[in-house]
Amino acid sequence: MESRVKVLRLFKVLHRTRQDVFKDDIRALTAARQRINEEFRKSKCETSVEKINEMIKFGSEVEAILRQNVIQAVHVDDSKIRLRPRQGLLLDNVPYCDNPRKKGLQQHAYQKAMTKGTGIN
Repeated sequence: MESRVKVLRLFKVLHRTRQDVFKDDIRALTAARQRINEEFRKSKCETSVEKINEMIKFGSEVEAILRQNVIQAVHVDDSKIRLRPRQGLLLDNVPYCDNPRKKGLQQHAYQKAMTKGTGIN
């Protein structure tokens, strides 16, 4: 019974993720809905607990990939595409550094500054 609850929960989560990821894209929403339903229908008669748990794990990984890696794009002109990232995908802008400092050097600089009483900005 516990695996049945997990399967139903995963089914709902996949459909919610589908609605969020493919928002306003009727064709993608329909295709994703059909694929989710088809895959669950195919495995409906599975009785092996190990196989069910394996499929639950795979479905959870698919959901995470959809949620974390898919960005919608809309054709604006013939040569322009506008990206529509979801709020959860936006990250803080972190500057790129060609020569990153090693952790030991940062710690050494911090200890040196603290012994002088100046502190680090």
